[in-house]
Amino acid sequence: MEPDKRFRKPTLLRSETSAMDSVRDAYPMPSEAIKRGPVSDQLYEGYGAVDQVPDNLYAKLDVKRGLRNSDGSGVLVGLTTISNVHGYDKVDGVARPDYGRLTLRGHDMATLVKAAQDEERFGYEEVAYLLLSGSLPNKAQLDDFRARLSSRRQLPEGFLHVFPRTNASHSIMNILQRSTLLMYSFDKTPDDTSPTHEIDVAITLLSRLPRIAAIAQAAMTAAENAEQLVIPPVREEYSMAESVLDVLRGNRGFTRKEALLLDVMLMLHAEHGGGNNSTFSCRVLSSSGTDAYSAYSAAIGSLKGPKHGGANYKVGEMIADIEHNVRDWDNDDEIASYLARILRKEVFDGAGLIYGMGHAVYTKSDPRAELVKRYARSLAEERGIADELDLIESVERLAPQVMRDERGITKAVCANIDMYTGFVYSMLGVPQDMYTPIFAIARMAGWAAHRMEELYGAGRIIRPAYNSYLTPQTYVSLGKRP
Repeated sequence: MEPDKRFRKPTLLRSETSAMDSVRDAYPMPSEAIKRGPVSDQLYEGYGAVDQVPDNLYAKLDVKRGLRNSDGSGVLVGLTTISNVHGYDKVDGVARPDYGRLTLRGHDMATLVKAAQDEERFGYEEVAYLLLSGSLPNKAQLDDFRARLSSRRQLPEGFLHVFPRTNASHSIMNILQRSTLLMYSFDKTPDDTSPTHEIDVAITLLSRLPRIAAIAQAAMTAAENAEQLVIPPVREEYSMAESVLDVLRGNRGFTRKEALLLDVMLMLHAEHGGGNNSTFSCRVLSSSGTDAYSAYSAAIGSLKGPKHGGANYKVGEMIADIEHNVRDWDNDDEIASYLARILRKEVFDGAGLIYGMGHAVYTKSDPRAELVKRYARSLAEERGIADELDLIESVERLAPQVMRDERGITKAVCANIDMYTGFVYSMLGVPQDMYTPIFAIARMAGWAAHRMEELYGAGRIIRPAYNSYLTPQTYVSLGKRP
């Protein structure tokens, strides 16, 4: 399929949408307006003297920092029928490394992706249906699901006039979060937590978030270039992947092969267990009985964090740095030497991290990374950039030994999906600002499944405990305080 070159007329003028506005807060932050002086030191720095708890107390009281066991595995806090993220076996209470497997509702992820790719059809909608309903759809059920998604792609009347485009931060994730909360005001019964309404909200956000994110990116680009915002009309027959590329690529169009590769990425990001930070955030809020929009916006906010989904762009920057500084991409010694310098904080960003290596669960392999490599190679060879993919694979292969030599790390370490995310999105012409939003768009299906399992399954508010570490204080009246 050749790229669609048809001209699309602008649907919104600059004056017709706040997406083209950039308004700063005229009132400076207190630390700027009132300045920082000695009188404010306690206010701004006092926490440092009281918030630090001795490390030995965590071990003494068996506190699971980060809800992690001493071996790094997650603390068991619930049961789920949605998915299984397997990266190790527990033998006599000890975690033993194993090859990674990702299972959704009993179906191996690799099988789901392969089936869709072999038939050259889009599979994300099938995966979303599986997560939401608990079983794979037959053709009639899948057609019905797609029709429901298509019926909600159009944004609410008047939405773009109050479209919350961020200003200085230029964060599409922030836009997605605020847009999700804004959807609450367009819902006639936003606090309804009945199963029917929950499915309707999930369908609505699955349908609209891709368009919202893509329009936000297009608006950002238009504003930076002082151009008119161009938004193609809603194409109800498009899949999730096609809907994203349709707005992002504009007049340049896209090929079916490109859309199918993006579809693979969406499938792989759709769900990853209940313990990851964003999904657990969604479950925590859902356990309180709050509305769906609040729970999903919290999940988006969590995913935005640099320790979660927000770190994927760092891999792309690191690989670009390696490409620039390693002369012979086929020389393992030269690559390993540069990776060692990264760990020693001598080059790249000075953080001392090889981004894309390591995972909280996976040890010997991340099955998602394996699948991305498999399906990205064909397009990479077609584009004449297979050598870049080879370099990334070399980094993945060499990094564990370099980490052992430089840091003495003995545990099994594998590349995670982020090692390849930037490369794939770059091939597809996806702007860096959209890397994490695409992650969020795909993960909506998993968040929705876990929210409903929390609402209708567990049925108990999540409330872990914290032991206090306090020193008794004597009250001094205001006039006598130093």
